[in-house]
Amino acid sequence: MPCHSRRTLLPLLLAGLPAPALHAQARPVVVASFSILGDLVRQVAGDAVALRVLAGPETDAHVFQPRPSEAEAIRGAALVVRNGLGFEPWLDRLLRSTGFAGPVTTATDGIQPLRAAPMPGHSHGADAPDPHAWQDVRLAQSYARRIAAGLAGAAPQAGAAVRAGAEACLDRLGALDAWVRGQFASVPEGRRVLVTSHDAFGYFAAAYGVRVLAPQGMGGQAQPSAQQVAALIRRIREDRITAVFLEGPGSQAVMERLARDAGVVPRGRLYADTLSLPDGPAPGYEAMVRHNVGLMVPAMLG
Repeated sequence: MPCHSRRTLLPLLLAGLPAPALHAQARPVVVASFSILGDLVRQVAGDAVALRVLAGPETDAHVFQPRPSEAEAIRGAALVVRNGLGFEPWLDRLLRSTGFAGPVTTATDGIQPLRAAPMPGHSHGADAPDPHAWQDVRLAQSYARRIAAGLAGAAPQAGAAVRAGAEACLDRLGALDAWVRGQFASVPEGRRVLVTSHDAFGYFAAAYGVRVLAPQGMGGQAQPSAQQVAALIRRIREDRITAVFLEGPGSQAVMERLARDAGVVPRGRLYADTLSLPDGPAPGYEAMVRHNVGLMVPAMLG
């Protein structure tokens, strides 16, 4: 690309024409609320946008506290992508406080939410919708379509790249869904039971014929009662459940104690609400699903 001096650039800027060097660098800023959603945006948009993820890897998006830098990112965004269904109430407050008037894509629009039985102290409220729809890979395809539609309106100059990215993403997710189903086909129905710390796998359970037992509610912040833990320990012993997992740093002490009292060994850590760091086992959405299922199936077979 030829160099352009300030004297050459000035007439172009004054004329309202894009300066070649500046135009090449200009990419619309897209803000995603948390790491899993950010990876889906990245898969669809590729390098066509400048992506900013607010609650990054290994961050609990339920209780994320935005900093001033997150507010600045919102103010400069061409598009904000959120999960919805009450998953990130802090983002709604952030949008109001910044006066953001740009487009907002809600990835769960059009999805019929599940509703979990209320548990004392869980963060989403009584009879609230379960926001963890991405755990069903087919619904992650719906996320990708919503993201592509939002990008088409907010970044029309990236239309061709977004369409190609969306098609490739949908193909990969379709193959991933088929792989998950094939993996669980090897597990007898009565063994498709797992125990993890909080109730984030409802859509996964409904999609793939798995029963999930958890001592905590959908938000995962409230400590379970002694009665809840004791009931779960009895269930693990009576049903000889071997698929017991940690999930998230904040839950490890509870689950380690529960597993010890039930006489079982935790079979690793699942990722539900966040991705791992880039050098971890779940740096992207597809890697997360494959990691989780790769732990679940051998543990269920016992």
